[in-house]
Amino acid sequence: MSMKKNYVVETIRKAQMVQLLASGKRVDGRSLDQHRELKIETGVIPKANGSARVFLGNTQVIAGVKIATGTPFPDTPDKGILMVNAEILPLSSPYAEAGPPSEDAIELARVVDRGIRESKMVDLGKLNLVSGKSVIAIFVDCNVMNVDGNLFDATSYAVVAALRTAKMKKYVIKDEKAEATNELIQVPVEKTPVSLTFARIGDKVVVDPGAEEEASMDMRITITTEDGGNVCASQKGEASTITPAQVLQAADTSIRVGKAIRAKIIEATK
Repeated sequence: MSMKKNYVVETIRKAQMVQLLASGKRVDGRSLDQHRELKIETGVIPKANGSARVFLGNTQVIAGVKIATGTPFPDTPDKGILMVNAEILPLSSPYAEAGPPSEDAIELARVVDRGIRESKMVDLGKLNLVSGKSVIAIFVDCNVMNVDGNLFDATSYAVVAALRTAKMKKYVIKDEKAEATNELIQVPVEKTPVSLTFARIGDKVVVDPGAEEEASMDMRITITTEDGGNVCASQKGEASTITPAQVLQAADTSIRVGKAIRAKIIEATK
């Protein structure tokens, strides 16, 4: 979700940003490939199966995990369910409104969900209870508490941290039925995906755009990498274009910067 745009104001602001970027500087003093400060808290929702709060600069997102049993999808009868939902709360921004999920919230949830799903973070095969009949379903609900740019990365980090700390009941199978025990086990997490979002402003590409930069950006791209340094998902936003060379540069940056962010997430969720 970006700030609403006023043509005159944004034209002046963008011109200033382009001039700064030409000298390798940004409006908040960061270098082009510098991420804002990242803080992660876990266990912030006592009643959830797992939870985390992420501060990325002044952007704040809370994610909570709810685990239950359910019926598998027809095309994956032996795999569990993982779903990510997001809501941008009215108190988070002057431009957020109450009511059904906005297009911004739907896009946010889909991009985050895709990055985590394609990374194979959770082994869904281990969530199978009775093939074709019963599986474990994991739902991750995200609430955006404050908007200051780059909701995609902040939300993704919150979901990943919440899943890494989530616990579920152990089930036993009796007569083709799953019965819950009192024993708690970790969710079968195999990978720690990290997303990095870039904005192109003029002919420069910057990582982790703040709210002002999002209001002036020409296009946006989010790239998710997994532990081995492989790109597992990417999503372009906005109507403008990006060159192949800029995409490759963004991919290299996402691998390099993502490695440091992954270490922070792992350390915060031990």
